[in-house]
Amino acid sequence: MVREEIPGDAAVDDRGVLRFLTCGSVDDGKSTLIGRLLFDTKALLSDTLATLEKHAQRRGLSALDLSLLTDGLVAEREQGITIDVAYRYFATARRKFIIGDSPGHVQYTRNMVTAASTADAAVLLVDARKGIIAQTRRHATIAGLLGVNHLIVAVNKMDLVGYDRAVFESICADFRAWLEQQPSLHVRTEYIPISALEGANVVDRDERLAWHQGPTLIELLEQAPVLTADPKAPLRFPVQWVCRPSQSDFRGYAGRIESGTLALGDTLVVLPSGRCSRVVSIRIGEVELQQAVAGESVLVQLADDIDISRGDLLAHAGSQAPVPRSNFTATVCWLGQQALDPRREYLLRHGTRETRVRIRKIAAHLDIETLAWNAGDGAVEPNAIVRLDIGTQHPIAADPYTSIRATGSFILIDPAHFDTVGAGMLE
Repeated sequence: MVREEIPGDAAVDDRGVLRFLTCGSVDDGKSTLIGRLLFDTKALLSDTLATLEKHAQRRGLSALDLSLLTDGLVAEREQGITIDVAYRYFATARRKFIIGDSPGHVQYTRNMVTAASTADAAVLLVDARKGIIAQTRRHATIAGLLGVNHLIVAVNKMDLVGYDRAVFESICADFRAWLEQQPSLHVRTEYIPISALEGANVVDRDERLAWHQGPTLIELLEQAPVLTADPKAPLRFPVQWVCRPSQSDFRGYAGRIESGTLALGDTLVVLPSGRCSRVVSIRIGEVELQQAVAGESVLVQLADDIDISRGDLLAHAGSQAPVPRSNFTATVCWLGQQALDPRREYLLRHGTRETRVRIRKIAAHLDIETLAWNAGDGAVEPNAIVRLDIGTQHPIAADPYTSIRATGSFILIDPAHFDTVGAGMLE
């Protein structure tokens, strides 16, 4: 197996950081794949390798168990499955990577939502012996709902089917046929045959897969686009902290710019109050800025003394400002251990704002097999995906999730135990 060298000065072609998740059914080889990526890209320390070698000797294994690099919980190692979301980091000459290894077992589907919420791409693993199954479709659906629109379908364990090209092409055809029946699922797909256990087509090419003319998995990840911030997007600046030193007239508003660009002299509207003022200072620490962009945490000072507190949202005044609302419909992935109880109050956390909410109506349930929205009758059990009509105690300034992730998403919290029980996306 030979890793192709990067020609010329391409080695210094830094393509930034890519966040991606691995998903798919239980025992499809997600943890082993991540271990292979770390191993073949030389991202492991010598003491980690020594630990893996000792484990292999103790268990009488002929090769290193690379899945142990991500399955860190004792329960995971005992059962041989991933339960929690594990994050790992590695880099190549072209890019840095942050991997989220999500659980494959249906019981832990809710944990996959955590990994997908910040991902730019997803590697969907399929066992070459089993083909496309219900959990494959479920994870593809959740990835699409959460805005992960770049899907790499990696048909794994090709070594167990003799690296048969017909098996790979049959699985690809089945997945394409399923996607064609789901017009609401907008994902860009790429297909690749691999063997994570033997390292074929992951980082290095393998002559047994010579019939596949496309790039290796690591090359696909190096080329994958990142969901970059659009400087022309509407400004969204949730206020995290009001800075008002004692014995001083100074009042500043600290937070992270989630979308758009903020500049000196801009006229801003404070939501939900609707009051307006002008930007007179933008700072990062002691450094004065002329403007700041999405992703930067800054301290902003306004020309007028306005009542602003944590949870308020600053936006450019005008038509691009969101309209605060107390009633809305949202798609919610139910994460709670117990079923949703519409008679109860929950806490909704949107950005830096928190407010009490009531579930006015369970509008629809998503049938994960057909992707059809069915009538809202019936209980909302763990891992269910539903549309809810929600009423809030205080209005929130929100955007559609498809427009701006940060201000189009929220979580629901059980006020009795402060457990996160739902992850929502506004329509």
